[in-house]
Amino acid sequence: MESGAKGECIYTVQHKDLASAVAISSEDDFPDVLATSRMIALMEISAARLMKPMLQPGELSVGVSVDIKHFAPTPVGEEVKAVATFTGQDGKLFLFDVEVSDRAGKVASGRHSRAIVATARLVEGARTRMEKAGKA
Repeated sequence: MESGAKGECIYTVQHKDLASAVAISSEDDFPDVLATSRMIALMEISAARLMKPMLQPGELSVGVSVDIKHFAPTPVGEEVKAVATFTGQDGKLFLFDVEVSDRAGKVASGRHSRAIVATARLVEGARTRMEKAGKA
């Protein structure tokens, strides 16, 4: 992948994407705007889509880190566009500048890194980890 390559995800914010929808208890009080966690998921999707041609059968890319600033709210029904721009590699990590915008302008920006892993190995590693913790 060449530096500067871009991947994107265009999405209309739904009720399930709102910060108020991620509350897990009655004591959680969040606004009816796009949740930061859902916005980060869109950033990850845009980077993952860009990496798709690099994957071999049985592989996928996984998020390793995010460093994001979310500075503007987006309400339900609005369209957002997440763009990941490949900036290079650091060993096995693929590095991206990520940005989200809506029709009013920039919503968030930051950096994101991903790695390519074998799907079966990842799933087995998660299972083994939980077995060791006594939760399998």
